[in-house]
Amino acid sequence: MMMSTVVGGAMLPHAPQFFTQPDSEDKAVIGEVQKVAKEIGDKLKALKPDLWIIFSNDHAEQFFHNAAPPFTIHVGGEASGEFAGRKFHWNVPSEIGFALVRELYRQNFDPAFSSTAKIDYAIGIPLTHIGLSEPVLPIYVNAYLPPQPTMERCYSFGQAVARSVTALRLKTVILSSGGMSHFPGTDRYSNPELAWDKKVLEKLAAGNLKSLIGYDETELDETGNIELRCWACAAGALGERKPDVVSLNPSWHHNYASLGWTSNATATTPHPHYPETKPELVELISALHGLAHDETKRTQYVSNPESYANQFKLNPAQRVALISLDMRAITSMGAHPLVPFLADMQIKRLRK
Repeated sequence: MMMSTVVGGAMLPHAPQFFTQPDSEDKAVIGEVQKVAKEIGDKLKALKPDLWIIFSNDHAEQFFHNAAPPFTIHVGGEASGEFAGRKFHWNVPSEIGFALVRELYRQNFDPAFSSTAKIDYAIGIPLTHIGLSEPVLPIYVNAYLPPQPTMERCYSFGQAVARSVTALRLKTVILSSGGMSHFPGTDRYSNPELAWDKKVLEKLAAGNLKSLIGYDETELDETGNIELRCWACAAGALGERKPDVVSLNPSWHHNYASLGWTSNATATTPHPHYPETKPELVELISALHGLAHDETKRTQYVSNPESYANQFKLNPAQRVALISLDMRAITSMGAHPLVPFLADMQIKRLRK
């Protein structure tokens, strides 16, 4: 299996107040969020990716009334927009966009594509904060208009995007734009769910990005976190890896969370308690399995452990560990611990 070419990424907030900056805002909080984003952006640019992708929702600007596909890929040569007196414009790698659509079709995803979609502040703010001037490929996620894609589907879509850019051999940075909790246009706007957000961030900070799929549409709605669908897409693309940067800056209406994966570390390799059987351990496991489940072999072993060990093709370390039933040594070799555990229990019973 080819190693993923997704080398880094970020999850960043996009509240409109970053640009409108009304008197109700704490300018120090805004400044801290902008500073963190700039630091993340500088480190991501140092990775020198071939491709920048950003997952973002659309704020009822273009898909709301006409069509609301779960995922839409921009395949035009450029994308523009404006907000609060600021104009946005980025070049879009059109050929890569079309290639990505084709790859996703082959993986049983059917994203929409657009040559004319606009850039609103959900994309413009984080890209401005990180100081991106390179071309970027926007992917729009339907976060606001029910029925939205599930978190499981968003995560799987992100995984498919990662497989696609890897197949295309494109060194890629994945960005996502969104909350945390906020309730724009409702009477709960001044009551973001800080305690809930902190629990989510604890899991993400530990590298458990897949934890995002555990939140259903009701919980996302009740906690003001419907935009986490964009984060789930990025999580699927990044895989299970710890972020290098985690920052939480609450305001009275948003909990601004910023995360960055900037060290080009690969996804964390799991070390399960119960691993698969390595080919070089088959003989040792066979010997232990006999002790666990065959009374005759247990009797042979208790009578003469060395003679019993001689029946199997073991290397010196395995032979010593079997003769002494050294549980620590056996499991440190990578053996599934259940078999030596049962063997040891039966031998102790027989000797007793």
